[in-house]
Amino acid sequence: MKCKIMHESIGRIRIRVMTKRMTLDEADVLEYYLKSIEGVTNVKVYDRTRDAIVHYVCHRAEIIAALQAFRFDKEEIQALVPEHTGRALNREYEDKLGFSVMRHVCSKIFLPPCVRAAIATVRGVGYLKKGLAVLLRGKIEVPVLDATAITVSILRGDYETASSIMFLLGVGETLEEWTHKKSVDDLARTMSLNVDKVWKVCGEQEELVSVLDVAVGDSIVVRMGNMIPLDGKVISGEVMVNQASMTGESVPVRKEAGSYVYAGTVVEEGTCTICVDKDLGSGRYDRIVRMIEESEKLKSATEDRASHLADRLVPYSLGGTALTYLLTGNATKALSILMVDFSCALKLSMPIAVLSAMRESSYYHISVKGGKFLEAVSEADTIVFDKTGTLTHAAPKVAQVVVFGDHNENEVLRVAACLEEHYPHSMANAVVEEAKVRGLAHEECHSEIEYVVAHGISSIVEEKRVLIGSYHFVFQDENCCIPEGEQDKFDALPEQYSPLYLAVDGMLAAVICVEDPLREEASAVLNSLHCLGIKRIVMMTGDNERTARAVAAAVGVDEFHAEVLPEDKANFIRAEHEAGRKVIMIGDGVNDSPALSEADAGIAISDGAAIAREIADITISADDLFALVSLKSISDALMRRINRNYHFIIAFNLMLIGLGVAGILQPATSALLHNASTLAISLDSMTNLLE
Repeated sequence: MKCKIMHESIGRIRIRVMTKRMTLDEADVLEYYLKSIEGVTNVKVYDRTRDAIVHYVCHRAEIIAALQAFRFDKEEIQALVPEHTGRALNREYEDKLGFSVMRHVCSKIFLPPCVRAAIATVRGVGYLKKGLAVLLRGKIEVPVLDATAITVSILRGDYETASSIMFLLGVGETLEEWTHKKSVDDLARTMSLNVDKVWKVCGEQEELVSVLDVAVGDSIVVRMGNMIPLDGKVISGEVMVNQASMTGESVPVRKEAGSYVYAGTVVEEGTCTICVDKDLGSGRYDRIVRMIEESEKLKSATEDRASHLADRLVPYSLGGTALTYLLTGNATKALSILMVDFSCALKLSMPIAVLSAMRESSYYHISVKGGKFLEAVSEADTIVFDKTGTLTHAAPKVAQVVVFGDHNENEVLRVAACLEEHYPHSMANAVVEEAKVRGLAHEECHSEIEYVVAHGISSIVEEKRVLIGSYHFVFQDENCCIPEGEQDKFDALPEQYSPLYLAVDGMLAAVICVEDPLREEASAVLNSLHCLGIKRIVMMTGDNERTARAVAAAVGVDEFHAEVLPEDKANFIRAEHEAGRKVIMIGDGVNDSPALSEADAGIAISDGAAIAREIADITISADDLFALVSLKSISDALMRRINRNYHFIIAFNLMLIGLGVAGILQPATSALLHNASTLAISLDSMTNLLE
């Protein structure tokens, strides 16, 4: 690609593509290509000027070489661009807003007063119809107030005021619509599928392959706790599927042979084989957008109260106008009240503030499914943490394999990996990774796997019943035994590790000791949350009490609970609610799902189980727990902004009404100041909350 370096400094270069013009699609291709280069930290491409600004930490020569190798028509480069990028949406509303402003300015400069009056009258008819439609429904809401103000101005011959009111209302509607659609678009893209691998049926075996390698007509196996990556028809098995992301249904739906399942839904129970009939991503984005737009989750309680308050204030504004006219007989003073209403600013600025906060959260790798969850985070006084994968790293490692009886260490690890690879949990991933490191191939050699949430896995391997899981599952539920004469070895197991117990035909065969290192930032994050107003931090884990106590002391939680089951976590949160507390739950596993659902705001780790991400209200990056601090800071700042906007709107508009009734301000001036303040508050609400 031919390009010219326009400017550069250390770690930054601005180039111009030497073409006649650049389309929106080409701008996206260039941007995502440059972002894919290792060492590039940020890229901004401007299609109108054909410029690209690249920030990098790698060698300059690597950037130059990448630019020389770039071609817009390369398929592998075009494949880097997601289905929706947001660039076209932004351009649409930039043009719409610019055209609106230009049209208003040009009409004032070039059109004679009589033509402007005619245009204002014609446009005013539309607002009058909206107001009458609301009245016919038996309601007195904001459209009635807008219609009254515009109609009265036109009847008095004040066409300039009427035109200004309609212009500012139009700009406000465009800004609100733009912010809303952009926030929905950003949110939909963050909720897109994050499934890289899938179990594909290959003859008599299952093979773990890239989802990109699955074609229409192939069969895939999806097990409990996993997300269904592709649309298709169930050809065998029976499952309970959580379809909340597609249909909003809170209760899982039973699917059996012949039933249709959708990409993005999650298997809560059972295993099924699906015949794929749609390629990756077909229609999913549009379904997510519809779900978000229709969901009440987008509206926080504060936003909802502001909306209702706005409607309730309309009759008072109309009544004040009539009363002022009756008392003073001065139409100008009465119209001053009509020109100023609280509802416009309340209804416009609150949703924009909430949706902008949701958008800002995505910059910190936080996906928020609705404004009301930001409000819940701000108001929460208790946080409940799961231990594994949250306070500890999401990628624990096998530290030691202790064998019992005459079993071989590599063989038991091979069997364990064969079973564990089917389920998305950090402990299971550690076993699979250790087998990979040791070069232990583990072809499918087991029968149907039964997964017991928060307990373990049961299957048949070479006609022997094999169990792997917790102490409670292996010894108490399944009554397995320790081989004779090896009790001392069992008692001497290291306490600092999290154990996985493997039993064959009722006899302990091995204990896989998993090292679950604490996140380096965990203690600092918990301390920061305390400083931000969280009064109580609780850790709940299925680990034994000794391990839990050591972790609790290291990170500084206020209390901990060990050897808990999924229902115990949910019951704890329920009890906190009964005590009048607001609770946040943070987890990453299938066993955390009931608690995530019960909490005021459930937060999942991005690389945790699919069902946890599906049920959770918020998802944060697995790379850095400080995202929780950013989330809390954004939520608190949002609530402060909403309260500040609320008080300013009330005070400023009361002042305008007072000055209008006193005869100091003319109706046109009051309308201009009111609409200008509404626009200013709305624009301010679109700015970032964190510096």
